[in-house]
Amino acid sequence: EARRYYIGIVGKYGPQVQAVLKKAAGLDIQTICSLHGPVLKENLGFYLEKYDKWSSYQPEESGVVIAYASVYGNTRNAAEYLADVLQEKGQKTVLYDLARCDKAKAVADAFRYDRLVLAGITYNGDLFPCMRSFIEGLTERNYQNRKVAIIENGTWAPMAGKLILGMFEKSKNLTFTETKVSIKSAMNAQNKEEIGKLAEELS
Repeated sequence: EARRYYIGIVGKYGPQVQAVLKKAAGLDIQTICSLHGPVLKENLGFYLEKYDKWSSYQPEESGVVIAYASVYGNTRNAAEYLADVLQEKGQKTVLYDLARCDKAKAVADAFRYDRLVLAGITYNGDLFPCMRSFIEGLTERNYQNRKVAIIENGTWAPMAGKLILGMFEKSKNLTFTETKVSIKSAMNAQNKEEIGKLAEELS
């Protein structure tokens, strides 16, 4: 809950938090009285370590967040297929349906884990609104230091992959996978092979 709150409210201001933590490092801190939330009197090192990690935009855990936007279920099928392949490889995965999930939780988990897969559809030549909103929730909070993969879906003129990349053009220290997956309506055998390669690269 502290993570969700921090990322949602303070996430953009990592450099300022880092400056405060440096000033506080020399103090004998006995109690933390937060503006919102409980007064902390025990295990303060744990909380300070979390704030240091969050404000320096470092992942807390190894794992893959797969966030998808799907209209007819085909993009969801691809996301779930990738999740299954990754889990078979022993990778922790968290799956989010961006049209139905708690967006704040999805954004917080994208910061929590070190890898992110965005599975999006082309919608009126643009991204589906919930995918665009999710990415904005990341970029406005300085999302960085992660590996990102893209699965796009579009029957006539697939644009989702290019548009997702464009939304991250000002982001720092993101590594995009070499494997690109482009689906036309529904997964075929070639797409499953590509997703298998993507899973290898993410592992």
